[in-house]
Amino acid sequence: MTQHSSLTPERWARFSLDQQILMIANEMKRASALTTPADRGSRELAYERVLRLLDLTVETRSKPTLRRELLRWRDLIAALYVAEEAAPEDHDDAYRCLLRFTPEASRQLRCL
Repeated sequence: MTQHSSLTPERWARFSLDQQILMIANEMKRASALTTPADRGSRELAYERVLRLLDLTVETRSKPTLRRELLRWRDLIAALYVAEEAAPEDHDDAYRCLLRFTPEASRQLRCL
């Protein structure tokens, strides 16, 4: 059982979209440090957490354009998840893309 597996859509929906995106970004940040072959299992778990939170976000958001873009972003993470080796540049690109989903999250780009 992964972290967040017991998080319900009802509880997740109580967070603002800014908060949801920033929590997903936190998991992405954790995954960014897991780049060696020995880290593969931990990296997969980190991406599973990202996917879980992302799926909850898609499930609890009704705006079709947002859902479509989140699902497109999900494809990027799914590719990172199944990759044999870490892809730090692709990960960083996906991380930056995620932070652009909301104005509040975009402020974090200044810290990179």
